[in-house]
Amino acid sequence: MSVAVIVPTVGESISSGVLSAWHKKDGDHVVVGDLLFTLDTDKVSSEVTALEAGTLKITVAEGTEVPIGSTVAEIDTAAKAPAAKEEAKVTSEKVEKKPAAAATKVEAPAPKAAAAPPVVAPPAPRPVPEGRVSRRKLTPLRRKIALQLVNAQQTAAILTTFNEVDMSAVMNLRKEVQEGFQAKYGVKLGFMSFFIKAVVEALLDVPQINAQLEGDELIENHYYDIGVAVGTEKGLMVPVLRDCEKLSLAGLEKELLGFAVKAREGKIGLSDLQGGVFTISNGGVYGSLLSTPILNPPQSGILGMHKIQERPVAINGKVEIRPMMYLALSYDHRVVDGKEAVTFLIKIKEALENPVRLFLD
Repeated sequence: MSVAVIVPTVGESISSGVLSAWHKKDGDHVVVGDLLFTLDTDKVSSEVTALEAGTLKITVAEGTEVPIGSTVAEIDTAAKAPAAKEEAKVTSEKVEKKPAAAATKVEAPAPKAAAAPPVVAPPAPRPVPEGRVSRRKLTPLRRKIALQLVNAQQTAAILTTFNEVDMSAVMNLRKEVQEGFQAKYGVKLGFMSFFIKAVVEALLDVPQINAQLEGDELIENHYYDIGVAVGTEKGLMVPVLRDCEKLSLAGLEKELLGFAVKAREGKIGLSDLQGGVFTISNGGVYGSLLSTPILNPPQSGILGMHKIQERPVAINGKVEIRPMMYLALSYDHRVVDGKEAVTFLIKIKEALENPVRLFLD
């Protein structure tokens, strides 16, 4: 009997996706739970597993856009699994014993030749694509990202304000407590948890940033679910950490680690991406010194982190070299006034330059 392999429902409003990869070959024998294919949609990637055991017959090729509920393969449940191959017998070689008299004879050793220098293989040449251009369809996720970014630029009055933060205190504190922190909580103390805590404090002090427009109404949010932009092979995703005001730095680091694993394995779900009130984007991990981040609608604010770079700064009338980071806050000027935006960014700067209190749960 043949059983159809159906493209499953992966979320509301998602009607199709791209079958981006088959993880089994046509004719392979599969068992229940085997990973069959990956489906890329405009929001998330989903992995589809076998619900029956049998021989797989693929009917839709990789790269095809398929409607939800359509059939992409069949499994012949009557087919038996192939017999296991017999293990090859390993024959051991006989070792001839030398006469005892020969073993006692010692010859003068010859001088050792100088070791030849290691041979360094030349770097492999880069593959050169054929033709002058390559053409391929955008993935649903990339199309969604493009539409979202253009929509943000066209519908919001985006303005960006800048400041800089001295990261000395955060870096010194991390170095001082890292060993004990990791031993106690099982995760490393990174920079992002400090920034999330600083953002939450700033949102509490400047609640206008934690609001958004919906038609002709202003929605004021009284929760603190913070999105953290994550770059993946398939594009930018913004998983949301829930109730950040209730989490310690350790709790935030565990949440971040969980999302990092999910992103690496392509298992971030639709529910992980919904409901954030503010976003943090870290271009510094790629070496960005300064940028103007684009809003993540319908949110009214996004914080851009950048590369930490040692620069000369004036400290109490003297020039010192400090690890400095530029901060950028893009905001919707329809909702947030300039005074509120500048105040919000200064609150973040002050929290990061005095980070000890961020440890207080």
